Amino acid sequence: MTEKNEGRHGKKMRMTGTVVSDKMDKTIVVEVQRLYMHPVFKKTVKAKKTYLVHDEKEQAKPGDVVRVVSSRPLSRKKRWILEGIETAR
Repeated sequence: MTEKNEGRHGKKMRMTGTVVSDKMDKTIVVEVQRLYMHPVFKKTVKAKKTYLVHDEKEQAKPGDVVRVVSSRPLSRKKRWILEGIETAR
């Protein structure tokens, strides 16, 4: 391994999203939006998905734009770790 972020299967995935909830202990809910072209109708479609993200220091608040990075499974649904906060509303 050459970098700390690289594992056996390559680089880790990174995404940017908005914090929706921080009511759980050391866990936040992040909503990630993406745009894609519909294959038949050729219209731009907005899709969004929520992810459970580990926030060790509990520093992210609802409305913050955050960067998350993939990790090993931390619980049944939690597979992402908070990398940093980009901006706050």
